[in-house]
Amino acid sequence: MAAARPLVTVQHLESDMATDGAGVPLPHVMKASIRPDIVNFVHSNISKNSRQPYAVSRKAGHQTSAESWGTGRAVSRIPRVPGGGTHRAGQGAFGNMCRGGRMFAPTRIWRRWHRKINVNQKRYAVVSAIAASAVPSLVMARGHRIETVPELPLVISDSAEGVEKTSNAIKVLKQIGAYADAEKAKDSVGIRPGKGKMRNRRYISRKGPLIVYGTEGAKLVKAFRNIPGVEVANVDRLNLLKLAPGGHLGRFIIWTKSAFEKLDSIYGSFDKTSEKKKGYVLPRAKMENADLARIINSDEVQSVVKPIKKEVKRAPMKKNPLKNLNTMLRLNPYAKTAKRMAVLAEEQRKKAKKEKLDSKRKPISKEEATKIKAASKSWYKTMISDSDYAEFDVFTKWLGVSQ
Repeated sequence: MAAARPLVTVQHLESDMATDGAGVPLPHVMKASIRPDIVNFVHSNISKNSRQPYAVSRKAGHQTSAESWGTGRAVSRIPRVPGGGTHRAGQGAFGNMCRGGRMFAPTRIWRRWHRKINVNQKRYAVVSAIAASAVPSLVMARGHRIETVPELPLVISDSAEGVEKTSNAIKVLKQIGAYADAEKAKDSVGIRPGKGKMRNRRYISRKGPLIVYGTEGAKLVKAFRNIPGVEVANVDRLNLLKLAPGGHLGRFIIWTKSAFEKLDSIYGSFDKTSEKKKGYVLPRAKMENADLARIINSDEVQSVVKPIKKEVKRAPMKKNPLKNLNTMLRLNPYAKTAKRMAVLAEEQRKKAKKEKLDSKRKPISKEEATKIKAASKSWYKTMISDSDYAEFDVFTKWLGVSQ
């Protein structure tokens, strides 16, 4: 990683007198912790501060003398346009469900458009964006073409601040291998989808490199501003909207030597306060070494940790003895005999019941049927003769006995 190097090489241009690459120390801000969550939060709130208030007209939808017809006409009680002889007469008005009516909850200009952000949070976001620009993987992940760039962070000599012509600015980008990223931005110009193309923002394009200079009033501002995708910023006025467009870390930044050397005085270090920002100290990372696996497997940690427990005693599962026979037998050995006796008794009962039913359902022969019928008739005659009802005519007829 770039943060592991103590020195950064200054890339000299063709117009420079020096031939050997001098080195500048890596600023402490490049080693700060990278927090995408804070960058995304601050970016979304800062971007809201450039909005203009808008609202619909307060008279919209109410510029007619409509009145309700009331009840009794078999129509809804919505206010209706007066008059006759036109399609508009009798149409509903005012309501948000009516054609030509007002919108529901009309927008007002006193909506809370702007957001206040803590100064420390804004500084933390800027610091994270600067630190992320020194990590090649994050810069490439954002889509920048840095294959031909000698190193990151990319620092060029201060002679670049004296470039006045755009043609010379393009030559500078080609010398340091950054023109491929500018061409990518140039080729990506397209027309915006939606109605924004009618509102003075017709074209959109990708972002190219960001040139950060350190001398106030440098001439390179006019030289680079006409190249599509290339932006210019002063190191004293770094803006998160340029350092992390869209809230995404990893902007390709080209520093001039004077701007790169000013970073320590502007942002300070982890133990030294800033010279430009009163009492500001860089946010310290939670871990100095983020390689957690290496820390855990180090000899110092492994020598004091407890050994791995190979024999793990687990609590036995408590089973219900009313549902589990083995558990019941451990509690009551006689349960097996009792259950067996109950099963045998049940089988015996079923067998006796079946035999009884079979005996009742057994078919009888003709002789037995004749005997049963004759016995039934004889019993009937005996019942009639023994009863006192035979002397009554009504019962005699009912019994079917003749006098």
